[in-house]
Amino acid sequence: MSNTSMNMRGKIIFYEDRNFQGRSYECMSDCSDMSSVLSRCHSCRVESGCFMVYDRPNFVGNQVLMRRGEYADPMSMMGMRDCIKSCRMIPMHRGQFRMRIFERENFNGQMHELLDDCDNIMERLRMSDCLSCSVMDGHWLLFEQPHFRGRMMYLRPGEYRSFRDQGMSNMRFMSMKRINESC
Repeated sequence: MSNTSMNMRGKIIFYEDRNFQGRSYECMSDCSDMSSVLSRCHSCRVESGCFMVYDRPNFVGNQVLMRRGEYADPMSMMGMRDCIKSCRMIPMHRGQFRMRIFERENFNGQMHELLDDCDNIMERLRMSDCLSCSVMDGHWLLFEQPHFRGRMMYLRPGEYRSFRDQGMSNMRFMSMKRINESC
């Protein structure tokens, strides 16, 4: 097993109705469109691992991090507009974390490299916006408000030229957090 990234076995069970009622679907990997397995999804139970769930297919829209536990009505608890439409398993990561954030789209403007959490880019880095980034190592969460609050976006290693491409056109990201092995 690699020291930098190890897949943890994750298991999440989705239910059509609130309070774990209706048909169910067990998932242990990414699912880009829940409608292919359930007509709707209004509750879930995470038995192991961590998952990011989305209120639109293909891993876009409002996102909520789901850790081990029961979510009888995640939509009302976490501000999702609709039922869960897609999910992504978050692999466990051990090793260094590294991400470059840019003030403007297409890697333009002021740039800073992060190796650890940043609770407020305005105070710590003197940046007013973060509109693109490149994740070199690790998995990260970006938050729309300082101190890791508000809506979030999950990023895995790769280049993100514009957050609009991720369905986040009206969001400004003000804090960043590493997703470590305990999720």
